[in-house]
Amino acid sequence: MLRSVGHTRVTEQGEDPRLTGLRFAVARLRRELASYQSEFRDRGIAEEELAAMAAMVAGGDPEIRRMRRSLLLIVGSIGSVSALAPTLMDVRKAVDLFGELGH
Repeated sequence: MLRSVGHTRVTEQGEDPRLTGLRFAVARLRRELASYQSEFRDRGIAEEELAAMAAMVAGGDPEIRRMRRSLLLIVGSIGSVSALAPTLMDVRKAVDLFGELGH
């Protein structure tokens, strides 16, 4: 269903497709991080921030500023783990769909 300018599209289930995409991307990165065998110093930070993002999405109305902060912390903590880079990029793209701060 299309809406007028300034409104988002809503799926048949009544959910914004950006939320669906973000939920999927966050869940996938959480799974991949959990299965990543090597330890690294800031792993706990990444896990906490991914849990926070998952909770925001589950609430149905994530705060853009908080999502971007979580994303920066996640990138800072696992950005050097090349095996997780493609999935991390999917989370970034999903967050970017929510637009710029203040819009």
